[in-house]
Amino acid sequence: MHIVIMGCGRVGSTLARSLEARGHAIAVIDSNPDAFRRLGPSFAGMTVTGLGFDRDVLRRAGIERADAFAAVSSGDNSNIISARVAREQFGIDTVVARIYDPGRAEVYERLGVPTVATVTWAADQVLRKLIPAGEEPVFRDPSGQVRADQLFVPAPWIGHTIDRLERATGGRVGYVTRFGAAMVAAPDQVLQEGDVLHLFAYEAGADEVFAVLDRGPREEED
Repeated sequence: MHIVIMGCGRVGSTLARSLEARGHAIAVIDSNPDAFRRLGPSFAGMTVTGLGFDRDVLRRAGIERADAFAAVSSGDNSNIISARVAREQFGIDTVVARIYDPGRAEVYERLGVPTVATVTWAADQVLRKLIPAGEEPVFRDPSGQVRADQLFVPAPWIGHTIDRLERATGGRVGYVTRFGAAMVAAPDQVLQEGDVLHLFAYEAGADEVFAVLDRGPREEED
């Protein structure tokens, strides 16, 4: 795809390098030409100096052939204006804007512009790392029936298989992170100390799931 990114700060430059590494064609816009140094010498995409909501600047960045547009500068107003110009004047369907103000982010989401509310997201990530496992899921589906939790494998389950844990809890392990590497869960996989479980369960039965995780396996459940 051809992707246009407005803003070459830490987020924009990291996003540009990551997308280029995946084989996409990238154009980066920033009002400060010195910002492009963050892209590094190996960056092969386009760099365009100017304002991301200026239509001529967007055209120089190839917006007319773009598949997606991301506005990730440090200014909420610039990001939302640029995103709306890309969508409404150039017909780009896939548009994302980074917004610091959570209230504004909600408004623009209702207007059909997908946003990443930086402050809300960061606070949520810190919250999940502060509170005990089970207090707040990583994900809850829109119906509120299914939740996903991320937790270190409880000590009583070390040395037991994923199949045994699933049968005892009624939950499903989607994948396991071990030493920083993710692995799709296999029924016969033996859990090790330090493994991170990515566990799916019904919201209504979550308390029982965590109770079983805490107490460990029982012979009568085999």
